[in-house]
Amino acid sequence: MSTLTAQAAPFLEYLEQWYAALPAGDLAAIVGSQPERVALISVDIINGFCKEGPLAGPRVGALAAPVADIFTRAYALGVRNLVLTQDTHSPDTPEFTAYPPHCLAGTTESETVVELRDLPFAEQFVTIPKNSLSSHLGTNFGAWLAERPQIDSFIIIGDCTDLCIYSAAMHLRLEANALNLARRVIVPAASVDTFDTPVSIARELGIMAHDGDLHHKLFLHHMAQNGVEVVGGL
Repeated sequence: MSTLTAQAAPFLEYLEQWYAALPAGDLAAIVGSQPERVALISVDIINGFCKEGPLAGPRVGALAAPVADIFTRAYALGVRNLVLTQDTHSPDTPEFTAYPPHCLAGTTESETVVELRDLPFAEQFVTIPKNSLSSHLGTNFGAWLAERPQIDSFIIIGDCTDLCIYSAAMHLRLEANALNLARRVIVPAASVDTFDTPVSIARELGIMAHDGDLHHKLFLHHMAQNGVEVVGGL
């Protein structure tokens, strides 16, 4: 057993216990009587991660229906700040040196999944294209938010936990810290996930391994450690 494996064993046991004990979230309580102060943000619930293309997979695909359910319940509670940030890549993005080409602008991969498109209030979604893991850098999300200073609670759902979700949640949290803003950033563990590339497959294909369960739980823990409210579900 390697030194790292031995040293990490107690922490990994703790991580499993921490994850199993996450508190339940209450969507109605978050919204309360002021739904205009809440923003529900879906990150990358699009075909290219849920249904087709080189980066689509079953773990993320399974999020489509639960994410649509949260949107339905939030809308019924009066929430109208409904945002979709979505990979919409240019062909020459440097991101394609790290990941295979995916979700190119104008392709079906970059389109919102049907589960969200078919919601009766879908025309009220604010769709924000992005060309990187970040929902903020090089997008109009900051401008959209600046026009709505009343929003002080953000619910982040979608994929991937350790990539675009982490980037979005931490940006909102760190921005609030830097500017002394009273702000809640909430991530329900059951409504985010990441991909899994087993070591055996990674070695066979000559790519990097990515343990989905470990990255999912570890990055949720890291967000919680930095002030993001991580709950079991909503």
